[in-house]
Amino acid sequence: MRKYLVLLLILSLILAATITTAAATQLTFATGGTSGTYYPLGEAMAQVWSKHIPGINVTVQATGASAENIRLINDKKVDLAFVQNDVNHYAYKGIEIFKNERRADFKVIAALYPETVQIVVRAESNIKTVADLKGKRVSVGAVGSGVEANARQILGNVKLSYRDLTAVFLSFAESADALKNGNIDAFFIVAGHPTTAIMDIATQHKIRILDFSDKEISNLRSDYEFYTKVFIPADTYSGLVPPATTVAVKAALVCNSDLDEALVYNLTKTLFEHLRELNHAKAKEFSLLHAKIGISTPFHTGALRFFAERNIK
Repeated sequence: MRKYLVLLLILSLILAATITTAAATQLTFATGGTSGTYYPLGEAMAQVWSKHIPGINVTVQATGASAENIRLINDKKVDLAFVQNDVNHYAYKGIEIFKNERRADFKVIAALYPETVQIVVRAESNIKTVADLKGKRVSVGAVGSGVEANARQILGNVKLSYRDLTAVFLSFAESADALKNGNIDAFFIVAGHPTTAIMDIATQHKIRILDFSDKEISNLRSDYEFYTKVFIPADTYSGLVPPATTVAVKAALVCNSDLDEALVYNLTKTLFEHLRELNHAKAKEFSLLHAKIGISTPFHTGALRFFAERNIK
């Protein structure tokens, strides 16, 4: 009898654990490559949500970042994603990299932090400006990515196109390796600084990030208002010489349109109420006051409910 009772107790515990696991809401969070900012930041956010929201389990997925993430969200393959504000705009309007492929089935939770356009060269390079990329071997990001769209816009701003240079289409990590090995002359990265891939190369080589003139920034913003002017200090990377003035877009957190309002409210509330627990430097740039700034596409009602409670316009 005792053996029977022990066995029954064990089976009951297993059944209870199974029911609890099944009842948990499983969310998949599309981030970016492991050498960028999105992936480690996504892991930090997932830990905070999973810790503070009962019945929530958030799993982070490495991806090709913004453009791929919008497609994953629209295809209901993931629940949450990081996407640049400019890529949100392209997808919603069906323009640029989403021409003839409108992807509007998503909602924004919050704008998060600036994503800096960093055009990286070796310190000894004779490339001093964006215009100097003419005739050079340049990694412009993965094909059809948000980075590639930014690269085309920035090159076009100084009257250059891919016909004027040798464009190669590499990930962040591949770009860093190619510059280290002398296989390219420069590469574009659009990510929060400091960026892992650039930190990697800066430990071995002195680097420069190309400066944008005020005129270049003004002209770029007249065509693409989502860009803002930013400054990268010299101590951002160990081998950065000198500091740089460049431009940025904004990272946004987006979700499936059909996620429950109460769930999105809790995700938004928990994120902004536990910013100090986020184990990533970028979290210091999150601002509730700026959470709606720079976004041209619709917000989720759950996020809007939280912003209304905090009087965020």
